[in-house]
Amino acid sequence: MRHAKDHRKLGRNPAHRKALLRNLLNALIEHERIQTTVPKAKELRRLADRAITLGKKNTTHARRMLFAMLVNKKNTAKVFDVLAKRYADRNGGYTRILKTGFRAGDGAEMAIIEYLPEGEKKEKGKKKKK
Repeated sequence: MRHAKDHRKLGRNPAHRKALLRNLLNALIEHERIQTTVPKAKELRRLADRAITLGKKNTTHARRMLFAMLVNKKNTAKVFDVLAKRYADRNGGYTRILKTGFRAGDGAEMAIIEYLPEGEKKEKGKKKKK
């Protein structure tokens, strides 16, 4: 049973997993859209949304916490200056995962993870008219 297991191991030891997710998060913040495997994308989504939430707080402590996650000054500044302002009126759900098929080499399921574009609103719960 998987009770109280809160993350995917991704077949790596803890240090390697942390480095992998840090690199993926830096790439996602820099390019705002990357392609990776589905399990990595789902694990990355947790960190990507947390980074935006820290950016929205805009305090010195939040800035230091985000820099500790990213270890990249340029990307830290981008989160606070660009991305946090883009999602100022949105409560969570800043990323989207689109499945793209299977990798040719090993058959791993691939996905694109991206930050939502500016102006795209959540339309959850609305009913369509007939």
